[in-house]
Amino acid sequence: MSVLLEFSITPLDKGESVGKYVARSIDLVDKSGIDYQLGPMGTSIEGEWDDVMAVVKKCFDEMKRDCRRISVAMKADYREGASNRIRGKVESVEKRLGHPVKK
Repeated sequence: MSVLLEFSITPLDKGESVGKYVARSIDLVDKSGIDYQLGPMGTSIEGEWDDVMAVVKKCFDEMKRDCRRISVAMKADYREGASNRIRGKVESVEKRLGHPVKK
C-alpha cells in the first residue's frame, strides 16, 4: 500500500526559532531511506504505510527527548497501484500549466 504523507512536527516550548529541532527530524527522514521532499512548512514522504508511520514515530520520539510540548500535523493520501507520486503530482500540474512551477 503506497502512501503519500505530508507532516510537520514542531516543538511548542522552544521559542520562535525551532530549525535545529526540525533539522534533527529531517536527518532521521533522510537516514530512513524513504523517498521524501522537504518543503517550507512540512515534509512529504512516500512509501508503505507502516514505513512512513515508523518515520513519523521516530521523529516524534526524537523530539520528545528534550521537548515537553510538540505539535504534529499530518495528512495522507493512499492511491492503489500508484507510485512516485511525490514528484508525479507536481509534474502533472506542470504539464497542465505548460511550464515548471517555482521551486
